[in-house]
Amino acid sequence: MLASSSPRRLALLRQIGVTPDAVVAAELDESPQRHETPRQHAVRLAADKAKAVAAREPAAFVLAADTVVAVGRQILPKVEDDAEGRRCLELLSGRAHRVLTAVAVVAPGGKSSVRLVESRVRFKRLGPNEVAAYLESGEGRGKAGGYAIQGLAGAFVTELQGSYTGVVGLPLYETMNLLTGLGLRRPMASK
Repeated sequence: MLASSSPRRLALLRQIGVTPDAVVAAELDESPQRHETPRQHAVRLAADKAKAVAAREPAAFVLAADTVVAVGRQILPKVEDDAEGRRCLELLSGRAHRVLTAVAVVAPGGKSSVRLVESRVRFKRLGPNEVAAYLESGEGRGKAGGYAIQGLAGAFVTELQGSYTGVVGLPLYETMNLLTGLGLRRPMASK
C-alpha cells in the first residue's frame, strides 16, 4: 500500500516492479515543528504518514515518503502559487541546495524502518525570463522547492550528487532494500 498521492512515487515504484494494492494518502499537518531540522522534518513526516495508514491497514505493507528541499536549515515550501515559486527559484538560482527524501515502511505486524537519502543539487544562475517561463509552465506547483527535476527544471541542474530518484521523490535502491528487509518478496523482473 502506498501512503502517498504522488503520481511520481507510484510510477517509480512500478519502475522497480512494485505495484501497490492501493494508494491511500495520509492526511497530516506537514508544517515543520519548532526547531526541527530539514532531516528531522523529512523523517518525521514519512514515519507519521506510514504509521497513520498502517493503523487503518495493519495487514498490509505500507510505504510512505516525504521530500524536503532545504537551503541550510531553511525548509522550502511545497509551492502553491507563483509568488512562492518565484521566491524559491530565486533562492535556488546559482547555488547548491539539499534534497532530503525519507522513506518509511511498516510491515504487517507493525515492524517498521525508515531511511533518509540526502542529495545535493546545484542550479545554474537563472535569468528573470527563465524564472517567468518556468512559473508559467505550472510544473513546480505542489512540488517541494517549487521545481521538478524530471521535467523542465532538469535544464537548470548543473550538478547532482546523490540519488536522482530520491530528488524525484522516491530513492529506489533504499526503497527496495527497506521492503525486502521487512519481508516483502522481491518482485519478478520484467520480461
